[in-house]
Amino acid sequence: MSADGDFEELIAEGAAVPVEGWDFSWLAGRASEERPPWGYARLVGARMATVDAALDIDTGGGEVLAEVPAPPPLLVATEAWPPNVAVARRTLRRVGATVVQVAERPPLPFRAGSFDLVVSRHPVDTWWSEIARVLRSGGSYLSQQIGAGTQRELSEAILGPLPPPATRHPEQAVAAAEAAGLTVVDLRTATLRTVFHDIAAVVYFLRKVIWTVPGFTVDRYRPELRRLHDQIRAEGPFVAHAQRFLIEAHHP
Repeated sequence: MSADGDFEELIAEGAAVPVEGWDFSWLAGRASEERPPWGYARLVGARMATVDAALDIDTGGGEVLAEVPAPPPLLVATEAWPPNVAVARRTLRRVGATVVQVAERPPLPFRAGSFDLVVSRHPVDTWWSEIARVLRSGGSYLSQQIGAGTQRELSEAILGPLPPPATRHPEQAVAAAEAAGLTVVDLRTATLRTVFHDIAAVVYFLRKVIWTVPGFTVDRYRPELRRLHDQIRAEGPFVAHAQRFLIEAHHP
């Protein structure tokens, strides 16, 4: 196959894969990312076993919540993107969770003091005042979040040089939590190596993780994708780095 044919076939493949939910298994053998050292799913499972009522915000397709070994009596998940809502409702039947479709902005549709535990993996936004409102006294918020400048190398490969990131710094999260009346009791950070072996994996990732290149489409960025494809073919896998932080805050 010609170089042009190889490129066109790969980007078509990456563009055709469904991106609903938050399952990245399609990337097996095509891309990889290191896992944070703290084991978010394990931490969530341990916390869930000790509470009566819990809420998962931005559940995606419910993939993490579905692995909780001992769900609490009341387990609720929220999701704003309609395609993910349907996926989450199917996935979370096994743990008896109720999935609530919500707007992308507050308020959350729950009474004050409804939950002992609120969790969220990679939230789009963290509504700290709403989290404080729905937590019971003595309750906790546990979240793994996207850090500042995550996948910056990939963003710049498509968009060109970018200014230093202004948001998603862990210190900003701590300040916002404290401003909402919560007490931060744990904060950890990690830089994780990400490897892309072909341009199909890049296309799929950019379609799914939409904040990496806002407004991404194959047609809009075809020249940049071709340049990156040629680089991978000549130099080997493309390496970027994900930024993550874990934050835990308690309601007094």
